[in-house]
Amino acid sequence: MFSLTRSLLVIIAVTLLSLNVFAQGPNPAAPASAVTNVQVTASVKEAEVGQQVKLTAVATDAAGNVVKEQPSTYFAGPFDIAAVDDDGNVKLFGVGQVTVGAIVGGKPGFTTFMVKAPSVKTVEIAPLKTPLVVGGSVPLEAVTRILNGLPRTGVQIDWTTDNAKVATVDAGGVVTGVGPGKATITAKSGTASTTTTITVIKHSLRSLLVTAGAKTARTGDVIRFAAKGDPASDVTTRWSVSGSGATIDQDGGFVATMPGTYIVTASSGNVASSASIVVAPRNLERELTVVGRVPFKEFQGAEQWIIGNYAYYSTIADRFFVYDISDPANPKLTDTIKVDARLINDISTTADGKILVISREGASNRKNGIAFYDTSDPAHPKLISEYTATVTGGVHSAFVHDHYVYLTDDATGSMRVIDFADVKNPKEVARWQTEHPMVSTIRTKEGDHIAGRYIHDLQVKDGLAYLAYWHDGLVILDVGAGIKGGSPENPKLVSQLYFNHNELYGNGWLAGTHSVFRYRNYVFVGDEVFPAIFDIKSPKRFPVRGIIHVVDVSDINSPRKVAEYPVPEGAAHNMWVENDVMYVGYYSGGGRVVDVSGELRGDLYQQGREIARIWTGDADAFRPNIPFTWGAQPHNGLIYFNDIHSGLWIVKLGEKIDRGSTTSPGQ
Repeated sequence: MFSLTRSLLVIIAVTLLSLNVFAQGPNPAAPASAVTNVQVTASVKEAEVGQQVKLTAVATDAAGNVVKEQPSTYFAGPFDIAAVDDDGNVKLFGVGQVTVGAIVGGKPGFTTFMVKAPSVKTVEIAPLKTPLVVGGSVPLEAVTRILNGLPRTGVQIDWTTDNAKVATVDAGGVVTGVGPGKATITAKSGTASTTTTITVIKHSLRSLLVTAGAKTARTGDVIRFAAKGDPASDVTTRWSVSGSGATIDQDGGFVATMPGTYIVTASSGNVASSASIVVAPRNLERELTVVGRVPFKEFQGAEQWIIGNYAYYSTIADRFFVYDISDPANPKLTDTIKVDARLINDISTTADGKILVISREGASNRKNGIAFYDTSDPAHPKLISEYTATVTGGVHSAFVHDHYVYLTDDATGSMRVIDFADVKNPKEVARWQTEHPMVSTIRTKEGDHIAGRYIHDLQVKDGLAYLAYWHDGLVILDVGAGIKGGSPENPKLVSQLYFNHNELYGNGWLAGTHSVFRYRNYVFVGDEVFPAIFDIKSPKRFPVRGIIHVVDVSDINSPRKVAEYPVPEGAAHNMWVENDVMYVGYYSGGGRVVDVSGELRGDLYQQGREIARIWTGDADAFRPNIPFTWGAQPHNGLIYFNDIHSGLWIVKLGEKIDRGSTTSPGQ
């Protein structure tokens, strides 16, 4: 979920003002203002990431006369790509349309301008692993990146070869072997360039034999095709597949999104061969039955943690709830714990269930941080201690592992590690953060805060910490895996994978890497995408977006995206993966249950991997009939979906739905 940083609170306040939510009348203690209109102008109409823009605000009265009154605050959004200080200086961290403005005499004024991507700083080419034969051709893959490592697509790449007698390259990066030897291929974008060496060998193939790992498959199955040459040789093969319902990568990995018969062809030079494969629907859909409910109306729900016979449920408010779920059909409230916070975001326990940890944002005394509770009596947690010393600015997410809490610090955009071996006296033992030139300190009357860096979620498994680092993408740290010599007290960077959210979602969105979950050789990475200006507590609906990326970390030093799960009508939030099934809260798309068995490639949604879904809207909810499913957790044969608007849904996965004669071939 979002973090209630200063910038976002200002944006929400401006939204409320513009909607006249505060129309109950003027504050009698505040002096009357003659301002009726505020005009805001920016020093440029178009800027570039890293640039600073100056705002000017002019207030006028009903007659159009200038009122000499200073802005009470400036604001900029989306807050993850722009931030502004009290003097109207806007610093820019990301690409897209920025909305900026000022409030003078209680009246807001707005303007917008575009922020362009900075110039390309590096170009990378994926090298060919095998030689190219004379007459053969293959596309090269190039990635362009800007200063902070973010990939930038849609820019021109100029391809050249230093030896056209060996290999040529066209404007699209397709290399063709001309004669035996070596050629250096250069990819250049702006002032950045890189090279790769291509080896071309004389054509000696008389024939190719294409074989498949299976003759039949279901949609979503990854089937490996191989090509054996006569005479046998290790050369680059170019793969293609007939029809638009399937794809094949250059490593011979085939996957279909639509049932049908496909012909797969391998070619090397002027020699080609084909094989066919029959694909049937995946046909996995099952019923979901609601077993029990914990309905919400007065409060908005947040995170859940299910352990043993109890459910702990945090809120976007000043309390969390405890429910006895020993009878899932009739959950019983056992305790309501009041907390000094406007949002209790994360809630979880140690593996043995003896200590509960919550994260806090928006405390009245501005001392947020985390709090520890004794759950010896799981129905009635008792406060043991708090930790606020270095994280007073707020903690969005916290992951409990052994006697450590790995948490996100709202104020600095860093990860902190808190040791609670002595739970009455927890202490910080480590801090880690991304470092890049885009990060800036913004000075305001409320104090300094860091802009351009934000961490949202994290998970620790098998000595590795997986961080959802918003615009810094997926970050993997060694905290005890023995890869880079890291430990909880001394985290070490292992690898990082960026996503270009502006290119994924376009302008006007608050978008970034939000959630992570490691399962098998994959990390499931969810984006969170909100409008640049919104109010989470408004009863009115607002649009949301976001997909789940599937990242292969078989090579932990080189994570790579291989698949995604996009729900067209929803927006990804939290997921839980267990026994080859992903359970996910998809905000306006409700709760989803997805098959993630086997190798994963391509679009999991189109492949028919969705097993079940539940619409968590309720007519008697905080927002009536609007699902906003936060997350999901499997427990004791049931699935617990928590919805921000309507509360907790306890469901059971039923029998397979009979869709007629759609069984897989060979079954």
